[in-house]
Amino acid sequence: MSAAATAAPQPAVPGRRRGAKRVLPGFGLTLGYTVFYLSIIVLVPLSALVLRSFSLTGEQFWAAVTSPRVLASYRLTFGASLLAALVNLVFGLLLAWVLVRYKFPGKKIVDALVDLPFALPTAVAGISLTAILAGNGWIGQYLEPMGIKLAFTPAGVVIALIFIGLPFVVRTVQPVLEDTEKELEEAATSLGATRLQTFTKVIFPAIAPALLTGFAMAFARAIGEYGSVIFIAGNMPMISEITPLIIIGKLEQYDYAGATAVAVVMLVISFALLLVINGLQSWQRKRAGMPT
Repeated sequence: MSAAATAAPQPAVPGRRRGAKRVLPGFGLTLGYTVFYLSIIVLVPLSALVLRSFSLTGEQFWAAVTSPRVLASYRLTFGASLLAALVNLVFGLLLAWVLVRYKFPGKKIVDALVDLPFALPTAVAGISLTAILAGNGWIGQYLEPMGIKLAFTPAGVVIALIFIGLPFVVRTVQPVLEDTEKELEEAATSLGATRLQTFTKVIFPAIAPALLTGFAMAFARAIGEYGSVIFIAGNMPMISEITPLIIIGKLEQYDYAGATAVAVVMLVISFALLLVINGLQSWQRKRAGMPT
């Protein structure tokens, strides 16, 4: 036999694919483009926001962000956003559970309606909710005689924020529930676990990071929401005026420094809260033995 015939083909050695073509460019170019893109879209606007507030002295900044009207708007904005996110945390989980675990007539329609707040303009959502919940609305005309007033009150703000935040929780939890192994639930049941024990010990640890992610997204969206809230809030100072409306009002009065000062406070509080939520997510993943 010749030497060429006896020579066996050399197996491919992992890590020696220097000439292999990649779908994306190299790491350096990709990383550079990513940093450049994030700088243009995120870092530059935020830096401009912070630098603009530096035109105020310390006393002026403090006076702008701690006036009674602004403090009242903080309480409403962050309080209503937190309450709406907590409500969506519960009912978003229930809705995702029903869509994943049960079959019923009209399931596809319900599944499509979940995404309605994504497609519906926020102003249209606010007008629709106001038309339904106002004193002469379809539902409000029956509630107000009983002393329940929803439109043009802080309760209306919470309802609007629940409406726009629900899809974030549902769409975040739904795929995780679909990937959850039902065999683990069956094994827990066969070992004598109750339904509550199965949920708390088997299901909840698997979906907890997704729940916190959906909660954080719904909360962040609610803090900055404007279009769907201004119509149903009534915008009464010290009662139903949200912080984004305060910022818009200052801009209309050409008080750019005051508007950026209030915006910086919202940015810092929002970032701190999201940092806490991300920390909880990381802790939950480590506790469940999942990669962080």
